[in-house]
Amino acid sequence: MNVRDRYAPSPTGIPHVGNIRTALFNYLLAKRHGGSFMLRVEDTDRKRFDPNALDGIKESLRWLGLDWDEGPDVGGAYEPYFESERLDTYHEHARILIEKDAAYECFCSPQRLEQVRADQQKRKEPPKYDRKCRDLSDAERATERAAGITPVVRFKMPLEGVTRANDFLRGEIEFDNATLDDFVLLKSDGFPTYQLAAMVDDHIMQITHVLRGDEWISSLPRNILTYQAFGWEPPVFVHLPVIVGPDKAKLSKRHGAQSALEYREQGFLPEAMFNFLALLGWSLDDHSVVIPRDQFIENFALERIGKNPAVFDIEKLRWMNGVYIREVVSEDRLVELLVERLDHDLSPSAQRPVDAALVRKLLPLIRERMQTLAEAAPMVEGFFTDELHHSRDELLGKKFRDNASGARDALSNAKDRLESLSPWDHATLESTLRALADELAIKPGDLFMLLRVAATGKPVSPPLFESMEVLGRDRCLSRLTQAIAVLSA
Repeated sequence: MNVRDRYAPSPTGIPHVGNIRTALFNYLLAKRHGGSFMLRVEDTDRKRFDPNALDGIKESLRWLGLDWDEGPDVGGAYEPYFESERLDTYHEHARILIEKDAAYECFCSPQRLEQVRADQQKRKEPPKYDRKCRDLSDAERATERAAGITPVVRFKMPLEGVTRANDFLRGEIEFDNATLDDFVLLKSDGFPTYQLAAMVDDHIMQITHVLRGDEWISSLPRNILTYQAFGWEPPVFVHLPVIVGPDKAKLSKRHGAQSALEYREQGFLPEAMFNFLALLGWSLDDHSVVIPRDQFIENFALERIGKNPAVFDIEKLRWMNGVYIREVVSEDRLVELLVERLDHDLSPSAQRPVDAALVRKLLPLIRERMQTLAEAAPMVEGFFTDELHHSRDELLGKKFRDNASGARDALSNAKDRLESLSPWDHATLESTLRALADELAIKPGDLFMLLRVAATGKPVSPPLFESMEVLGRDRCLSRLTQAIAVLSA
């Protein structure tokens, strides 16, 4: 099968996860069949156009590894890939439809259309255009033009009968033509609507499959009739299931309807995000959850896309991201990601550039404790700076709150014991400090918490003795000295 499909976003904002899921399914279908995945920019809504959105769209795709074969930045046989640069093509095709008596010019003002809708609502009728300009004579159209009115172009919908359209997942769907509107193809500003531009471009660019959200099913009869009016063969339409929250309500911000780049900022891995989104409405079997990219590509089939709503569960995403961190992503890849993340997250006082060798040493200590990359910096901040500002209250904690002198003496004894310790490894550190706790008649946990805050600056950190081994003797002794000074003040 020679598959050619496209992701055609409107640059009105950064795409949220529902949009990106659509791009991902198009990508998988094209890769599964050795076809072409295209990025085409539908930038004809000039009122909502955001010039900064396109960079966000491309960055979102690249973050997830959804590299397009044709489109902006890479070119292709059907350039340009911006609708705003193809206006002559749309005007030409609008004229063709007018000549075929499949479309007509409409001169109605926005004010009149608003009044028509208001009157229909009063009569409790569905709002739609009343077709006032559908059968104007040539003389009437000339009069309107002489008045300086720039028309829109509307499609001439059948007034009766049914339109039958096929959706790959749902089969044939019938639409009552009497309920359909004479929709706008070309706006008065000279820009096309989706209903014209996408159909023309899909035909010219030889798109074989159109995968889009099921909110577009209502557009299907318009699309099919447009293809028929031109005498073209339509592509395969596949309407993907809607994404909902765990409460089965429409996906919103509270469920996780954020942009893909916001998930990147929150510390999610692109590999995990790819896996999670690919399972929103598609399944490999009845049990596989953690699936590598190449397995998705090898097995992707339209037949396995469901029709029921797909549930976006942020807790499942967090779990999956943790699995990727702990079990799937290689050590080299994780070190690379953490270096980049820590450079962003560590405080300004932290040493830069971030030491990749130190990150590699710390990785075994934190890997099992993370679900997102954002959780790393708070755990390891103390390893990348010598500017620890020990808090007296944090040092004392609950156990030494009323016994500052006891805490100071315990740290002094630990420092004395550690100065000549050999070898400096976590096993020797643990056995030595446990023995010290027994000698001082202090619960080991109480002594260890005191040492943890003194050595790392945090009451929560990676395992204490492994942390002290990574920090090294000199840094540990220096920090114990600083903590003793705080408690002696």
